[in-house]
Amino acid sequence: MSSIKTPIAVRYQETDQMGVVYHANYLVWFEIGRTKFIESLGLKYTEMEAHQIVSPVTNANIQFKHPIRYGEQVTVETWLESYNGIRTVYGYYILNGQEKVAVSGTTEHVIVNKHTFRPLSLKKTFPTWHQAYKSQLKGEKESGIRH
Repeated sequence: MSSIKTPIAVRYQETDQMGVVYHANYLVWFEIGRTKFIESLGLKYTEMEAHQIVSPVTNANIQFKHPIRYGEQVTVETWLESYNGIRTVYGYYILNGQEKVAVSGTTEHVIVNKHTFRPLSLKKTFPTWHQAYKSQLKGEKESGIRH
């Protein structure tokens, strides 16, 4: 598996006065895609949260190519862009009904103690996650698939 696709139905409240999806909603859709991607690897954020660990976004990058409007059916395609044991970067495409990339982007994450916000090593703290991510990147490298 190199990516996972998650369908999204564009809701009226997600649009702005111009009738297109308000730009901040793409970050919400990225989050939906990222959560589904992580679940597809057999992992769950609740496992982290049970240990008082959270995974904040440290960087977000979005490129807008084509507008998306109310009533459209879109798909969030999500993959692991890079991972080094501490920082994880996820990649995203928002595909319109014609499977054309309307929005692309990345989010970068680390894990931190919920109370101190002190950064932690994912590799050391959650070895299962580390192995899943390394296997994911290895699989992409071997198959030659890059987004």
